[in-house]
Amino acid sequence: MRKFKLLVLTDHTNHSSENSLYTLVHFMRLHPNCKQVDVATRGNELNGFFFNKLIPKNIFVNKVDEHFAFSPNGKAFKTNLRRAYLQEYDVVWLRMPPPLSSIFLDFLVQAFPNQLIINNPAGINETGSKAFLLNFKESCPPMALCTDIESIRDFKNQFPIVLKPFRDYGGKGIIRIDGDAVWDAGVQMTFEEFANQYQEKPIPYLGVKFLKNVGQGDKRIIVVAGQIMGASLRLPAKGSWICNVSQGGTSSMAKVSKEEEMIIQKINPTLAKMGIVMYGVDTLVGDNGKRVLSEINTTSIGGLPQIARMERKPLVKQATDLIWDYIIQNIKVLDAITD
Repeated sequence: MRKFKLLVLTDHTNHSSENSLYTLVHFMRLHPNCKQVDVATRGNELNGFFFNKLIPKNIFVNKVDEHFAFSPNGKAFKTNLRRAYLQEYDVVWLRMPPPLSSIFLDFLVQAFPNQLIINNPAGINETGSKAFLLNFKESCPPMALCTDIESIRDFKNQFPIVLKPFRDYGGKGIIRIDGDAVWDAGVQMTFEEFANQYQEKPIPYLGVKFLKNVGQGDKRIIVVAGQIMGASLRLPAKGSWICNVSQGGTSSMAKVSKEEEMIIQKINPTLAKMGIVMYGVDTLVGDNGKRVLSEINTTSIGGLPQIARMERKPLVKQATDLIWDYIIQNIKVLDAITD
């Protein structure tokens, strides 16, 4: 049986005890096709030349063994440290926080020209823009590209809207507009005041109709290799309409509805062609009472161990088995191309 070496790229400086990386890499390590799992962190200053200066030379890594675990002082990244050659790995797995710049993603392709990278950097770059949702407009609430103040004005005149910056995440940078009232980071102003500010520093937005049922929560569905692993429901904090846990929301177990299954069936073929193996789908309750697509997240998807605990199912093992199946199948394709 052929065994493979896996390199995980992360940044441990923003980790908590709930970070999925530690559980995921343990199950990846235990798979029969795994020879070794190493982790390289941007948080190690010795790796500054790689992550910051984008120099594709040796990288400092930590071997994942039975003792590899989260600690507030990052102990796991101070032991078993060694310098590794980039060429010694068969697979690279990105577990870094978003956003990832197109420059860094392009660099990874150059640094690992013969390795399988999951998720595929080009796929992450394309799907990382909110504008990517326009490929699936039939599954989404009404939306439009808002690239100047006139297109924003035209769209907000149809119904209340929210404006989402293309590359922000975690509920950051979202603006709500209802008639002449605008809310930006909790600050209310008139639309003309907003327009004056916007024209000083214009940026493109994805405009989306504000859904009256947003208080019913934002559901995160985790998908691996086209299979639904599980879901959690994130409810907004009191007095807020933003459901992200990072913005004060709460999370609980949830079931996936038929319409959500249909949404994933529609989008998965496109994502699979782009080399997206593990991703998160966010849905909201539309004005007709049915769930609609609100976000697609393809960078360092978390939450699976927590869902597994709530559902009391071996979801992490199932997910990592699917990832290994993907690795084995696609390395065979790479081998056939290079032979």
